[in-house]
Amino acid sequence: MPINYYIFLAVILFCIGVVGVLTRRNAIIIFMCIELMLNAVNLLLVAFSKAHHAVAAINAGPAGTTAGTDGQMFVFFIMVVAAAEVSVGLAIIVMMYRNTHSVDVNFLNRLKH
Repeated sequence: MPINYYIFLAVILFCIGVVGVLTRRNAIIIFMCIELMLNAVNLLLVAFSKAHHAVAAINAGPAGTTAGTDGQMFVFFIMVVAAAEVSVGLAIIVMMYRNTHSVDVNFLNRLKH
């Protein structure tokens, strides 16, 4: 499958995430949109890693190569950091709900004054 399809899908996912972050007021939906943007970047990293591996395999011949695994390692570490981010972010949202009985981001702006 050509890499253009992966790029197109990742751009669409990232744009949906950006629009969701900019237009929504619910903290949980904003949080999900940020995760969607991270997954779009992960998709691109894996797609470019696969493309790099295919080119390196053609150039290396029958000996084989380990090129192209760098992107997959980055995706693994991004997923680990995203899991930690989810646990901390959801804990913050739960504490916000316990204190204000709302997950509306605009309500938090009123708490500044």
